[in-house]
Amino acid sequence: MEKEVGNGCSSLAYKLLFSCPFGLSQPQLSAVFDESYDRIPHSDSNLENSISQIWDQRVQKNGSLFNGKKFRYGGYSQKSGDGSKKESYVCLHLGLTDYRTFVGTNLNPSWEKFLVASEDDPTQCQHTSSPLGNGAIVETSDQKIVLLQRSDNVGEFPGHFVFPGGDPEPQEVGIETHEYCKGSKDSELVNKKVSQEMFESIIREVVEEIGVPATSLSDPLFIGISRRVLNVRPAIFFFIKCSLESKEIHQLYSKAQDGYESTQLYTVSMIEVEHMTLKMPGCHQGGFALYKLMVEALKKN
Repeated sequence: MEKEVGNGCSSLAYKLLFSCPFGLSQPQLSAVFDESYDRIPHSDSNLENSISQIWDQRVQKNGSLFNGKKFRYGGYSQKSGDGSKKESYVCLHLGLTDYRTFVGTNLNPSWEKFLVASEDDPTQCQHTSSPLGNGAIVETSDQKIVLLQRSDNVGEFPGHFVFPGGDPEPQEVGIETHEYCKGSKDSELVNKKVSQEMFESIIREVVEEIGVPATSLSDPLFIGISRRVLNVRPAIFFFIKCSLESKEIHQLYSKAQDGYESTQLYTVSMIEVEHMTLKMPGCHQGGFALYKLMVEALKKN
């Protein structure tokens, strides 16, 4: 299921790679972590060499840049029994990449040259880093949606509105290289840990970015995968209910651990979010589209 919305390579354009309007719980979302889903180097040596050049230029300007490991999005597979919510599940295909390669491919001024002409998304993006991001549509107890305005200190989309989120982290699972899996007696255990990290990481991001306690959050429901058309950055999105009212969340936000990443928190209605999407990165616009599909499905059910 793929649906593209927007104009050309506008930062507002997005593609829905997968939608699950009724949401999937943790047991229903699995992951396969394997080097077969790693990035394939491009045959153009000049293009490949530009990755190091761009990174070196960035480091010279900002010595605090850290080349952390990231999960690489390599597609998904879907299986269902009778079509019921309980029978359906999705398996994420994940490889390993890093921030340096992301900067040198997806954020490369010539990023489009890394793409392959294909209708298949993993094939089209086989030469890009495509680290998997995440985002959460957090709904307050007074039926508002939490949005953040990014600070001017962030590397991408300063000043834009986003949902709380970040990245699942390989280090949280103890992964530094694929040797971690090769040395493991049970690859299923590794895949289970990676799958758990998809859910644990989004709770972590919400807690750190808006300051609410984890105990106030419901178990996340996976609602789909979105990616922006501009530099093909993918992200998985979740729906989370918060037991706190908007007023309480605003009070807690002032002490949020990662508050420096944003300048302001908003708790707004669905209609208000619709207006604010004009200043959202494409992948987050896609996240809101996934949430709207969820709301519509629940109304019909």
